[in-house]
Amino acid sequence: MTRRISKGHQRVDMVKIKNARNLGVTFSKRRAGLFKKACELCTLCGAEIAIVMFSPDGKVFSFGHPSVDTLVERFLGRNLPPPNNDFHNQQIVALREAGIRELNTKLMNLEGVLQMEKNRGESLREIRKRADGVWWESPMEELNLFQLQHLKKALEILKQMVEKEAQMVNNNAFPFQTLGSAWTPHNCAS
Repeated sequence: MTRRISKGHQRVDMVKIKNARNLGVTFSKRRAGLFKKACELCTLCGAEIAIVMFSPDGKVFSFGHPSVDTLVERFLGRNLPPPNNDFHNQQIVALREAGIRELNTKLMNLEGVLQMEKNRGESLREIRKRADGVWWESPMEELNLFQLQHLKKALEILKQMVEKEAQMVNNNAFPFQTLGSAWTPHNCAS
């Protein structure tokens, strides 16, 4: 009988496993070990634990004591037990209040954006109503900031179009240039 020689317990480098078969085996063994340790922690200390994990294949595995659903609902604050001086409950309440503050901040920002867009829409309606669409013929003093910005942008676009047109005219083969009031060919010395 020959005895098999093993390398003993070896340290495993913490890098992603590339071989799909080895990855599946490692995931399965480590998942079982994690669930076993969680179960022991619940039994020894009376801790309430919920673990939800997704395998590389996309399958869902969970462990919960008393149950995953109960603990998730409690964590999200939907079925929060009445607060007492327990540190754990204080953490849950603090997380819930932080979430509410963050949502309120986002809501206020969105309300501000909504009000700006309403003001912009009102300004556009006013533009259309004024002078049957020729609001730019109104006195400058009557234009609001949005209308002035719109006018500035329209003028910049118009300036670019005029410059483009002027460049096209200059690039055409017009053999004469002006010199005083007379027309002279380009190749003549001035």
